[in-house]
Amino acid sequence: MDTTSVEAVTQETTEEINAFLQLIQNNTGALVGLGLKVVFAIIFFLIGRYLIKWVRKVVKAAFERSSADPGVATFVDSLLKFGLYAILIFMIATKFGVDTTSVAAIIASAGVAVGLALQGSLSNFAGGVLILLLKPFVVGDYIIEDNHKNEGTVKEIQLFYTKLTTIDNKTIVIPNGMLTNNSLTNVTEKNERRLDLKIGISYDSDLRKAKDVIRRLLEEEERIKKDEEILIFVDELGASSVVLGVRAWVSTDEFWNVKWKLLEEIKLAMDAEGIEIPYQQVAVHMKEE
Repeated sequence: MDTTSVEAVTQETTEEINAFLQLIQNNTGALVGLGLKVVFAIIFFLIGRYLIKWVRKVVKAAFERSSADPGVATFVDSLLKFGLYAILIFMIATKFGVDTTSVAAIIASAGVAVGLALQGSLSNFAGGVLILLLKPFVVGDYIIEDNHKNEGTVKEIQLFYTKLTTIDNKTIVIPNGMLTNNSLTNVTEKNERRLDLKIGISYDSDLRKAKDVIRRLLEEEERIKKDEEILIFVDELGASSVVLGVRAWVSTDEFWNVKWKLLEEIKLAMDAEGIEIPYQQVAVHMKEE
């Protein structure tokens, strides 16, 4: 390379450097302002990140105190983290002159579209969170969904659905939104359950003797709560029978076993004592001409 070429390259480089320095000199104020914005943005982000961690910690402690399902706690924590960081970044972006109106409009439109598309799923998710937090029932409870009369033992509570197992070993899957928006009966929430029986005897049978037979069977049954009220009374004077009502308290776990056993023993004891348990009948009287 000759001397002329070297001088030309040097001259060109010098001019470019001078132009760059002149550009910096002319825009010193703008560069300083941009630098301050970056510094403040970093500081704001660090403060925001600290606050987000604090909020997540408080929410996590609340889930732990309520003994909520770990899956729900993790999901809510992730959702909270994503949402708060999105808000933080959006706030920082506004400091750099981003048009907040257009961004807000896009976010709102997307939110409405997603909300409409996932309306049912979001309702079920919210219902699952409410069930796990408020605990109207827990795994192992026997519940009756009053709207469609689905009933069974709760085997699993998921975020969107609750699974029941019926007496005949079928599985019923119910959306959580249905369980939270309709009434339900928790049969096994209490440790004790009242046993209600109705036994009909004929009008010709000895009423006091029938009551004594039932009272004796209740006293002999060890699973009947003797410290609770036991009632034997005339519940109804029916068309074909005198209906006796029986009320006693038993352990919830033993309810059906005690009920089935007592009904069988009452029938056998009534037969042995000659007390008739009549079936539904109609008496027809013929009038002679």
